[in-house]
Amino acid sequence: MAGMERDDEAAVREQIAYYRARAPEYDQEYVARDDMRALRPVLDELPVVGDVLELACGTGQWTGPLAARARSLTAVDAAPETLAIARERVAPAPVEFVCADLFSWRPARRYDTVFFGFWLSHVPPGRLPGFWQMVADALAPGGKAVFMDNGPGEAASEEVLPDGSVPAVRRRLEDGSEHRVVKVFHDAEQLVRDLAGWGWTGQVRPVGTNFIVGTAQPRPGA
Repeated sequence: MAGMERDDEAAVREQIAYYRARAPEYDQEYVARDDMRALRPVLDELPVVGDVLELACGTGQWTGPLAARARSLTAVDAAPETLAIARERVAPAPVEFVCADLFSWRPARRYDTVFFGFWLSHVPPGRLPGFWQMVADALAPGGKAVFMDNGPGEAASEEVLPDGSVPAVRRRLEDGSEHRVVKVFHDAEQLVRDLAGWGWTGQVRPVGTNFIVGTAQPRPGA
């Protein structure tokens, strides 16, 4: 168990380092992939209201659309390099940016909506219950978690690493460097069952072959 926890921690550190190094290349995927751009109207249909917390905002691809709908928006990411790009992208929208490791950060207030785009798949399985508890603690009464992510179909385009204690893929940057990144390809139906086990009521559906979108609320008294 101790060995698995150490590998879990090492994988998270490697993941943060990867996204810091990837910051100048981060947006290329959003430009190159038609299916990623097709998610924009999907976001418009999701229940984003009131005071919003965005987890793992990256370079702000979703931050601007969220800010346009929110009463207030707080955006958190562990990589200062991506946050710098996000700040420039969404200016002059009044977004509060926070640089913090989401596995140790705790919000100082509550929000009507907690949004995370392409973050849930980067949470190691052993940390999922704790992550969802943090989200529950961040929500105001009646608030919702709203998320989009890769689904199982996306695995075909990744170099999945075999036999690791933490599900992961290998990714390469333009400088040739290789990085291990946590990647859990959640199935929509299984995720609904998992959420129920963690005290949530969730609705998750596939979008195309590569993505899932969902909403979830903590069950009263859970």
